[in-house]
Amino acid sequence: MLDETREAPHAVARQLAADGATYAALAELLRQQPPHSVLTVARGSSDHAAHYMAYLVMARLGRLVTSLPMSLITLYQSQIQCDGLVSLAFSQSGQSPDLVSPTAFFRAGGARTVAVVNDPASPLAQAAEWVLPLHAGPERSVAATKSYIAQLVAGARLVAGWRADGDLLAALNALPGAMEQALAQDWSVAVDALHGADRLFVIGRGTGLAIAMEAALKFKETCGIQAEAFSGAEVKHGPMALVEEGYPLLVFAPRGPAQAGLIALAAEMRGRGARVLLAAPAGTPGAELPLAPSAHEDLDPITAVQSFYPMVEALARARGLDPDQPRHLAKVTRTH
Repeated sequence: MLDETREAPHAVARQLAADGATYAALAELLRQQPPHSVLTVARGSSDHAAHYMAYLVMARLGRLVTSLPMSLITLYQSQIQCDGLVSLAFSQSGQSPDLVSPTAFFRAGGARTVAVVNDPASPLAQAAEWVLPLHAGPERSVAATKSYIAQLVAGARLVAGWRADGDLLAALNALPGAMEQALAQDWSVAVDALHGADRLFVIGRGTGLAIAMEAALKFKETCGIQAEAFSGAEVKHGPMALVEEGYPLLVFAPRGPAQAGLIALAAEMRGRGARVLLAAPAGTPGAELPLAPSAHEDLDPITAVQSFYPMVEALARARGLDPDQPRHLAKVTRTH
């Protein structure tokens, strides 16, 4: 896991150097024939990456995006209307039937289908009309790291092309260097603070909520901590009642419109006695976990999760667990 986490900047550089014509052609099609509806199809870490791309599409392109409950197709046999639909399936392996079946169904119905996948020869890639390979290279760790980051980048890259956003495209090209800086950040204070934790809130908002969701999953997978991810707004609608003296919270507060509210929430939770770990740019009051900025605030969640992964791997080992052999889990999960 740690080795593959450290490979992520190189994986992103490989991706950014490839498939330029495919991204440009797909972006041009989306501009010339705007979709009536957009769906994402994914599970686990891949679903968190899809959530990030969906937020960018809604925030920057003004188009609503829905995450598909795959059982609508695989179990309930729903005849979803495909006219004007764009379906984007995210996966590392491209093997799970409940991603392949909806993609094949939508394509047969006339929808435009896209597979964002690490294995371009996988069943998912074969089912889709358009394939955006991750170029992450083999990923042997059960806990996805470099493939998740590569999915985030692919989503941002598609949005940048669709929007013809030269600033975001330029920032993407500079991203591998920013990721190297993110790897160098010292998050060891979180290992000490969470060594004995058995429950945890992970808080984010906006584009950062997707990495809060991913972080919560990694705490479960590798550390055996019952971690839950919440929006900085949603946490006040009930979950906050659980917060007591010493209750641990990890708050991701990268740059952007949500940052001020997240920093204020961190201060409020400290006032309630919580043990708050605030991840924010260096110099932010109360921040113990420094975030390395990218060249565009929409990409800051990517550098943030790059800093998070080495910490959670170290935390698992500090707790006497092997992050490379999480209980009950396998690299490829096939659900229906």
